[in-house]
This record gives sequence, structure tokens and C-alpha cells, in this order.
Amino acid sequence: MDVELRQLRCLVAIADAGTFTDAAIELGVSQAAVSRTLRSLERALGVRLLDRTSRSCVPTSAGARVLARARHLLAEAEELVREATGGHARLRLGHAWSAVGRHTKEFQRRWAAERPDVALHLVRTNTHTGGLAEGACDLAVVRAGVDSARYGHATVGHERRYVALAGDDPWARRRSVPLGEIRDRVLVVDRRTGTTTADLWPPEQRPVLEQTHDIDDWLAAIATGRCVGITPHGTVAQYRRDGITYRPVRDAPPVPVQVIWPRNDPHPATSAVVDLLTTLYAKKP
Repeated sequence: MDVELRQLRCLVAIADAGTFTDAAIELGVSQAAVSRTLRSLERALGVRLLDRTSRSCVPTSAGARVLARARHLLAEAEELVREATGGHARLRLGHAWSAVGRHTKEFQRRWAAERPDVALHLVRTNTHTGGLAEGACDLAVVRAGVDSARYGHATVGHERRYVALAGDDPWARRRSVPLGEIRDRVLVVDRRTGTTTADLWPPEQRPVLEQTHDIDDWLAAIATGRCVGITPHGTVAQYRRDGITYRPVRDAPPVPVQVIWPRNDPHPATSAVVDLLTTLYAKKP
């Protein structure tokens, strides 16, 4: 079977225009060419697609089914062309949890003002690469380890770690919490995308870990009061929730915030993203 887009386009034109003559005008070809193209499509499919009278063309039952699929396939083909030819006019920035934290709003506004030629879209994908490996974005903000052999990367800033607590937790009355005390609590973590691991503590002093898979599940577990979490400041800025309190972790190392991109095919606006985010993270709170 050899079906071509031009044949499907011809079928749709006939159905929409109502006659071969009007379809030929719409397509910019001769009426004979329209007839030949339709016949070749019917031969390829092995079914009659239109009942033709002297005044109109009506789809057969098979033709109606083919026509519906033809419209869908033509729309998909047009989207493919737009994606291939206009992809650089759009920038999809992926992230797993909290975009660029407190800088997210300013980043979006400054990008729109400085780069109106490239539409920015933030895409949240809860994977290790923030959606980059899955093809969901053009570059991503990550706070975990980076596969430097596969991805280009740049550190744009650092974020302080905070402990997330239930609002009525006794620690909520404190200004900060030392890392050493947290080891005595149950700690909820996301092993896929989170920045907290048992390696923050010596082997003999590690807390009990409980795994979760998403920011909403993480916050819901903490709100019960039976566990706590440790997270970069980006989460604090993006996820202020009733029943959740954040306090700085006094002596924990900061979390590097990195932008990653496909090493062999970076988006043309990648350096502009890195430069702007580096500038924003350098600003004092």
C-alpha cells in the first residue's frame, strides 16, 4: 500500500469543495489531475471513497472513515513541519520540582522582554533530567547529578537547604535546625529527582528514609507530622502550603543549580538562558 499526503489532501479538498472542479481550483491543478489522484488513492486502498453525481460528491461509508483519518494525518503533518522549521522560535525549559525558585517570575518576565522572538514555556517533568532525556524540553534545570558525557551543563547558582516540617512541629518555632538533629527523624525523599540522600550524614548516623515520587506526595507526607524533608530554597519559594513550615538547615552544603542541554544539538538560545539565570542567581535576596 502506497498512500501519499497529496492524495489525502486531494480527497479532503473534494469533500470540502463539493465538486472536482472546485477542488481543482482550491488545489491549483487541473480537474483531470484531481480525478487521477483520487483514482490512485482508491486503487491503493482498494475501496471506493466517493459517490459522484453530476452535481456533487458524497463520501461512501468507507470514504467517511478515510476522510476523518486523512484530516487527522494532514494536521499532524502540518504540525511536524511547524516543529521542524519553527522549533527555534520556542524554548521549552524543563524542571522536576521548582523551576528556578524565587527567580522564576523575574526570569519569565525578563525573557519575554529581552527575547520576544523566542517563546518560553516551562515544563515540569518529574524525572532525573527534568524531561530532557524524554524529549519533553530543549534544556532543563536540575539540582541533582549530571551525566556530563551526554549533556552539556553549566552551574548558574546555588541554593541553601531547608528542612520542611508540619506547621505544628516543635522545630517550627526555631530559626534554624542543625543537620545533626535531623538524623533522628524519619526523612522523606524522592530518589529519582531529589537532592537529599543519606550521604549528607556519616554512615553510622544516617536517618531512616522513606521514599516518595512527587512533590505533592512529599508535601502530604510531611504535613502529617510523622516525617520531615530537606529541600533547596527553590521548593520553599514555589511551594508555600498551609500546614507546611520551612526552616534553614544550619550546616548543610548548598545545592548547585544547573542547566543541562543535549551536548550535540543545543538550542540556539541556550547561552542566553545560562547568562540570564546566572545574573539572577548572583543577585542578593
